[in-house]
Formats: sequence, structure tokens, C-alpha cells
Amino acid sequence: MASKSLFYLNTLFILLLSIFCLKSSSSSLLDTETDYTRWVSWNVHNHQKRAMLRAKSTNQAPGADGKLVLDDKLRQAEMNSVRVNVSQDGTGDFKTIGEAINSIPPYNTRRVIIAIKPGVYREKIFIPRTLPFLTFLGDWSEPPTITGNDTASVSGNDGKPLRTYQSATVAVDANYFVAINMKFENTAPHVIGTRQGQAVALRISGTKAAFYNCSFYGDQDTLYDHKGLHYFNNCFIQGSVDFIFGSGRSFYENCHLNSIAKKVASLTAQKRSNSSLASGFSFKDSTITGSGLIYLGRAWGDYSRVVFSYTYMDKIVLPQGWNDWGDQRRDSRVYYGEYKCTGPGSNLTGRVTWARVLTDEEAGPFIGTYYVEGDTWLISP
Repeated sequence: MASKSLFYLNTLFILLLSIFCLKSSSSSLLDTETDYTRWVSWNVHNHQKRAMLRAKSTNQAPGADGKLVLDDKLRQAEMNSVRVNVSQDGTGDFKTIGEAINSIPPYNTRRVIIAIKPGVYREKIFIPRTLPFLTFLGDWSEPPTITGNDTASVSGNDGKPLRTYQSATVAVDANYFVAINMKFENTAPHVIGTRQGQAVALRISGTKAAFYNCSFYGDQDTLYDHKGLHYFNNCFIQGSVDFIFGSGRSFYENCHLNSIAKKVASLTAQKRSNSSLASGFSFKDSTITGSGLIYLGRAWGDYSRVVFSYTYMDKIVLPQGWNDWGDQRRDSRVYYGEYKCTGPGSNLTGRVTWARVLTDEEAGPFIGTYYVEGDTWLISP
């Protein structure tokens, strides 16, 4: 009899515990949704507040001609710009890009325009933090190509694998970098099923960097948008697996994103690792084409953030649109938004439930160069 009573007590305890856990889970989910809604509301109001401050600053800036005044460091650098020429035939100041970079004294404080003649430059380029204000200027009709084929598995000088970070053909740690009419390339192919095949064409780790009419060719991990404020205008970016990735806060405007995936891959892998980071990728007036089937993005970071606005999406975009990288906890944390996109791949019918169709207000913070605070550092190419 005592045994039977004990059985009923245990059963009752388990039942009460299950109800408590269910309520706690529902409460936790509700709290998460509430926090998420609060963040969206805060983001909209913060954007509106900053817009008002920008308008006020513009009206008060003497001689600004409708634009905010450049930050002091950049203004000083632009006033004292110099130009050097690189040509492989010996008619310039230098034959290689590396030689031109090495000629610049450390802690440079003026804009150095490196005008690069057409050609294929087989160089591995690194621009350290001590060399800000550099510009690579190519020929519009025949852009020069900087090419390499390192992968994450290749051994460096120390005998250890380079890893993704050091596989880049061109790596920029310096701030205020600009590239105009350039091709950045990594020719290493991605072989499905192999590891450490990451092969970066360009890594940008400095802040306040801009790319105009540039092309980025690669396969796996083409463009490492590592960190900082970045602007890409009229650029062509090609790859297969995660071919735009990193923790940058970047605005891509009028860009062509071309997949060469053989099966299923992802266009972006944005790594926003906590809710307080202001990072994320925003694409506006762009085009998505190519081969294979692709997700618009997969969540490399728990709070990954990517927005596509006014973008044409071809049929290669998977109906689900987005991927949580196998971690369902990210579904309530990521910010994946679409706004007034077109094309067969923009059909929202099969989208994952945690993707967002943005309202006009919600899209507002992401559809201008103010998203990357460009008013004080973007200059005409």
C-alpha cells in the first residue's frame, strides 16, 4: 500500500514539474520575443534620432554644401594627398604594388594614391595599421588584377597552416583604405567535402574603407568583411560557400552577387556574436544570380544580421531563404530582413518563420550610407 502511495506521489511530482517547466519555457520564449521587438523598436527610433542630428549638423556646418564635414584626420589627409604610379613595364615609379607600399613611411598621415596600370599582379599584399589613407586606383576600362591562390591549409613561413585569416591575396588592416577599378582574386578552387579550403581574395579589417567598381573573384570565402565600417558600390562579388562573411558593418549598394556553387551553399555568413554589436550586412539595389542553390545567409554568429532591400533575386535562392547553421537557438536572435525585393528568388511563401519582411520604418536604418556613418568619411572616388 505504501509503495502504491509513493508511486502516486512521484507521478504527481513529475506532472507538476512538467507543468512548471512548460510555463518557464513559454515565459522564456515570450521574454525573448519581447526583447526582440524592443530591439527593433529601439533600432528604428535610434535611426530617426540620428537622422535628426545629421540634418541639424548639416545646417550648421559652414561651407559644407549639404554634406557633413569630414572627420579631422581624413580632411587633413585629403588636403595633402600624393600620387605614385605602378607599372610592370617600368614606366612608373614602381614595378610592383608591394614596392609602392613599402616606400610609404609608417604612421602615414596623408592620402597616398597608388595608380596601378593594367596587368596581372601576382602578389600577396598586406597593408598594416600603420599605413592608413591608401588608395588603389586602377584603370576603369581595364582594371588591374591582384591574384593569388593561398588556402587556409597552406603552410606559412612558420610551417603552420595559414588558416582563413592569412589566406587572403590582399589583406588590409589600415583605416581609410579606398579601392577604385580593381580586381581582387583567389584562384584556389573549393572541393566539396574537403576541409580548410577557405581561400580569401580580400580581407578588410580596417574601418572607414570604400570600394568602387571593384571585382572580387573566389570560391569559398571570397570576401572577408572582417570588421569595421565599409562601403561597396557597383562591385561584382563571386563565390560559392559563404562568399561574403565576417563581422563588418557594411553597406553594399548596386552590387552584383554571383554564385558558382555546384550544389547548396550560402551567400553570406555574418558573425554578429552579441546583441550589443553594431555589425551587419545591408544590401541595396543589388542583383543575385549564378549557379547552384543558395541561402541568402547562414548564421555564423548567434545574432547574425543581414538585410536585402530592392534587390533582384534569381531562382537560385532557396525558398527557405535563410539558415541557422544547425542551431535553432539562433532563430529568435538573428535579424534577417527583406524589403521590396524582386525576382523569382524573392518569393516569401516558403521563407523560414524567423525571417522578417520589413516595414518602411524597419527598413529605414539600413538603406542609406548613414548605416555605415558615411556622412563624415565617404569621399567621391
